[in-house]
Amino acid sequence: MSQHVFDVEMMAMAIKLARHGLESTSPNPRVGCVITRDRQVLATGWHRQAGGPHAEIEALNAIGGSANGATAYVTLEPCAHHGRTGPCVEALIAAGLARVVIAGRDPNPLVAGKSVERLQAAGINVQDGVLRDAAAALNPGFLRRMRGGLPWVRLKMAASLDGRTAMASGESKWITSLAARRDVQRLRARSCAVVTGIATVLADDPRMDVREGSCDGVPRQPLRVVLDSMLRTPRNARILELPGSVLLVHGQKAAQAAFGEHVETLGLPGDRPDLETLLRSLAERQCNEVMVEAGPTLAGAFLAAGLVDELVIYQAPTLLGSRARPMFELPFDDMSQQLRLDVIESVRVGVDTRITARPRFAINRADRKDRE
Repeated sequence: MSQHVFDVEMMAMAIKLARHGLESTSPNPRVGCVITRDRQVLATGWHRQAGGPHAEIEALNAIGGSANGATAYVTLEPCAHHGRTGPCVEALIAAGLARVVIAGRDPNPLVAGKSVERLQAAGINVQDGVLRDAAAALNPGFLRRMRGGLPWVRLKMAASLDGRTAMASGESKWITSLAARRDVQRLRARSCAVVTGIATVLADDPRMDVREGSCDGVPRQPLRVVLDSMLRTPRNARILELPGSVLLVHGQKAAQAAFGEHVETLGLPGDRPDLETLLRSLAERQCNEVMVEAGPTLAGAFLAAGLVDELVIYQAPTLLGSRARPMFELPFDDMSQQLRLDVIESVRVGVDTRITARPRFAINRADRKDRE
């Protein structure tokens, strides 16, 4: 086996380890680490939750901190700064490693190549770029936030085969199967925030939380965000109930009101909160991934603003008819306005189909270079 093939296999193992932290590491990135010597695995580690040991430290602890002549495979450049834990790069240097292989560099300005330089200055051989894209896919929100000050926005919809989300009356329970609704819990659990609109709150009275037992080992609830221009959210709305915190985002004309200790209100300029301003505010709160679960008006507004990175559509094998409500309010007039999507994945979830797609403008629009 060539060295390159072995490096790829070990990095693939590190990526698999990092995936264990999909629902627990935010606002930190998901990172995995494998330490080898003479092509034998000595130890592994992964970052379990913010404030806990990083992947590299967990792996080093497993072998007592000494790794003379060994190689460490890490899915993201080791940290170089003091946060709630010490710099991983110092621990790697002190362990006596001969080589460090990383999938990609950390765009965090506190790191951003500094660790690579320090490792090389200590005489450690550093190789960069092994399975870069696969490792980056673990942390789309963290990378986006560090590079451009925006979170990764995932828009989730449930629809019929003819693209309808509710009857004309608003009745929508249930279009998709129990299996699909349980699968949504997985997306919520990995999200830092879930955004919806006041129309959905008033019509459906949703909870928008991660249900107990739906995702194993979930230590936190996402922030539940309601776009509510005039603060019309009822005091007894289920979305305001514990567990977890709630953020009600309103416009300038809203009358101030108190909703409870775990409910915060945020006023943004204008009568209707600007969506990009909202997302930048969430990024400042260290939100990496934001999921939008909303009706056709708000969902269409996010798409029209070019703020959606990924669509996840649960499509049920049923027809609701022409009078039912559409997925998106996108008042296009001609074919030149159509929004092309790249389908990333299409899988069965129970009797339904989960389609994951990405709008092409999210990576191609020249005026959104911060999103590349």
